Amino acid sequence: MENFGGLGFRKFEENDVDLFTQMFKKAFDKDSQIHLGKEGGPPGYENGNFLREWFLHNGASAYAVFKDDKPIGGVNVFINNDTNENFLGNIFVDPDLQDKGLGLIIWNYIEQKYPQTKKWITDTPGFSYRNHHFYVNKCGFKIFHINDPKNRDSGEPLSGYCMEKIMDK
Repeated sequence: MENFGGLGFRKFEENDVDLFTQMFKKAFDKDSQIHLGKEGGPPGYENGNFLREWFLHNGASAYAVFKDDKPIGGVNVFINNDTNENFLGNIFVDPDLQDKGLGLIIWNYIEQKYPQTKKWITDTPGFSYRNHHFYVNKCGFKIFHINDPKNRDSGEPLSGYCMEKIMDK
């Protein structure tokens, strides 16, 4: 396990899916409840399929995160060594431990782990104002595009914010 900022990081493994699925679900449900008044997340977030698909993807660099040897969250990134323009897939922290600076420590770990990165790209749902605040005001991302389709049946906005962070070299 690699230590950084008081947290432990190790490669995300198959047996982590069961360990982290409920925490992952709880994190998405909390965000959806705050902003939409209902639980929800991406397909497979509630049963481990999302973690299996994106954290165990052979193109992903994914990490399980621990504090005092207890699981607290995870992060996955996709590294493009040809262009050094990399993609942040997900950062999640146990909702009981959010708003304590742990997400920023996780992000700082990723930045120092991949110093060759020229640009980071990520996206997040339009409704998730907490994510916007975290990425823009804490991590230094800038919004470069907003996808804003409407679901004609419900009228619910399904927008997405595309963000980037140009790294100083």
